[in-house]
Amino acid sequence: MGFLSNKIYRDDVKPGDHIYSWRQAYVYAHHGIYVGEGQVNHFTRGDGQETGTGTFLDKIIVSSSVNHGENPCPNCGDRSQLGGVISSCLDCFLAGGDLYVFEYSVSPAIFLAKPRGGVCTIASSDPPEEVIYRANFLLQNGFGVYNVFKNNCEDFAIYCKTGLLVANTDVGRSGQAATMVAAASVVLSSPLRFVAGFGSLAVAGCGMYCVGRLVSDIGMRWDVSKVPVERLVTDMNDLVGMESKPEDEKMESEPEDKKTT
Repeated sequence: MGFLSNKIYRDDVKPGDHIYSWRQAYVYAHHGIYVGEGQVNHFTRGDGQETGTGTFLDKIIVSSSVNHGENPCPNCGDRSQLGGVISSCLDCFLAGGDLYVFEYSVSPAIFLAKPRGGVCTIASSDPPEEVIYRANFLLQNGFGVYNVFKNNCEDFAIYCKTGLLVANTDVGRSGQAATMVAAASVVLSSPLRFVAGFGSLAVAGCGMYCVGRLVSDIGMRWDVSKVPVERLVTDMNDLVGMESKPEDEKMESEPEDKKTT
């Protein structure tokens, strides 16, 4: 694995590794946890789609798994109609792409040297056995509702590796999402319009992009906490149950101080 690329050979992947493969000519990467014996646990929206949140990405990101059609994988069968956390063989997960490993405990300098987000983090990983336990627990119990910016495949893999959750869910743990937000901030930032000279504009824009990526990294954020996977699933189930209740039942279950405000 080189400085500029996290590409590895299949023989080098280890149980508990956070792996990914690029999709759509390097537009987006699909992430998962290698749990051993040729199997990968990964998070999808369903019907073979990685998105589905009404964003422009839905038009360019079309599939997270191979649609085998009439020739299903002898190991997995046709996974294209499944959603949520699923388990696939390594071939189905890669969907014809190359294999890359997500790096943990990198220095800020190495983090910023990577031009694309979603390939490494400053945060440290938990031991492999704990990572695999989380990945298998979520395979049985789910990881909530898929959202390309707030709760995607990279968010799933990072949580399995670290057990960290973000309190502010406007943008989740995903480095890919943080990169998009940082790039958009540079483009839309009004102060940059008043910077004199193209060179100064480029330097200022690069600085804002780097800072935006760095402060959004799971290893740098202040609004994160370690959450046991059992509690995560319980909280998600409680939230789903609350959202499915009629409005009058929701009011009855709220604390008295919220009812009177």
